[in-house]
Amino acid sequence: MRKSRWFGLALGAWAMLEMTTAAWTQAKIIGVEGTSFDLVARQDRITLGDGDSMLMWGFALGEGRMQYPGPTLILRQGDTVTVTLRNSLPREAGNVSIVFPGHEVTASGGVEGVLTREAPPDNTTVVTYTFTATRPGTYVYHSGTRPDLQVEMGLVGVIVVRPANPTPTPDCSPVPQGHNEAPPRSLCAGTKFAYDHPDTAYDREFLILMTDMDPRVHRLVEFGRIREIDTTNFFQTVWFANGRNFPDTIANAQVPWLPTQPYNALFLMHPGERLLVRMATLGRDPHPLHFHGNHVRVIAKDGVLLSSGLGAGSDLSYERYTVAVNPCETVDAIYTWTGALMGWDIYGHAPGDPLAPYEFIGDHGANFPVILPSRDDVKFGQLYSGSPFLGGEGFLPPEHAGLNVGGGFFYMWHSHTEKELTNNNVFPGGLITFLGVVPWNVPLESE
Repeated sequence: MRKSRWFGLALGAWAMLEMTTAAWTQAKIIGVEGTSFDLVARQDRITLGDGDSMLMWGFALGEGRMQYPGPTLILRQGDTVTVTLRNSLPREAGNVSIVFPGHEVTASGGVEGVLTREAPPDNTTVVTYTFTATRPGTYVYHSGTRPDLQVEMGLVGVIVVRPANPTPTPDCSPVPQGHNEAPPRSLCAGTKFAYDHPDTAYDREFLILMTDMDPRVHRLVEFGRIREIDTTNFFQTVWFANGRNFPDTIANAQVPWLPTQPYNALFLMHPGERLLVRMATLGRDPHPLHFHGNHVRVIAKDGVLLSSGLGAGSDLSYERYTVAVNPCETVDAIYTWTGALMGWDIYGHAPGDPLAPYEFIGDHGANFPVILPSRDDVKFGQLYSGSPFLGGEGFLPPEHAGLNVGGGFFYMWHSHTEKELTNNNVFPGGLITFLGVVPWNVPLESE
């Protein structure tokens, strides 16, 4: 069976011009590793998905620019961690602090606040927070001073704690029944673990921090009218994934035109890999993240493995196609994709062709189930490869962008609350991103 030239595969291709093959190398969490971090609260601006810009407060790393969200801090279990804070915000912003849910923190310096020590807006007073990263997992941090305003204004971030003694790499064969019985051993190299148990093995990981915004608050701050802000009538009209709205969520990380929004939200994997999805919410509402392509298996919440007892592994884990992440909550889940049970051969193999890694035997060589449309009946999206098959190529019109160099499949991952798929009520926008499943011959950057 030959790989066809015709098929309109790419969802949401209106925004995909920002995607290049360079983005396919950035398949990991971008953050700052270490045990000592110098954070400074600063004021700056971000760009929204509709082209507007908004005044923000956020954490900067040292003398760098403020960023939204704040730097992702990557720690190792057992490390003693020190975070210093200075407040360089305008005087009317008032004091700022940091709280670290899930950690026992000792604070010194600055002035006493309701929840912890605070830094006044003088750019000189230093507050020091010290804690031990006792448990692996995903955590959040945010201002503990008037959080109704300061969390809204952007003083938020995420912490990732990795296990101190990773579980030994498991034997990767045999693969699940009905799949290729002899996957290359290279597919198992570099296996990592979210927690101290083989159930939490993963090949790559991604982070998605979900936040929301009421632009009225930011405009009042910008015009020096903070005293007029009433957060009891907060009404969101903008939603973010890692500090960006769609379509900016799928642009490369650290692009120069988004200098204060360095983190993207594009998920990438090879077939058969285990993807660890770290989810967090810092806002007023729960955000139901909906997954296309397959279910996810939720294995942990708030840095706690869903287990019935020590050593039992993730025996209380469960599968969902939509995961609601509550305010200030984190959820860790495992996602995998092989194309199994599609009912047709996703690679376009003939029955006698060799199996691809992790290919489902039951579909091997099965014909594509429909007659493919003609060129005149196809919308040629920017990520359309010209073929319905993974790794396939086919006819594309002259001057087509041809961004899907490897012939990958792209699945929309998005909020399941419809209003959150807009930028100020204009669709598409907000909490939309994509998962890209690319063939094994397309390189992806490792952690």
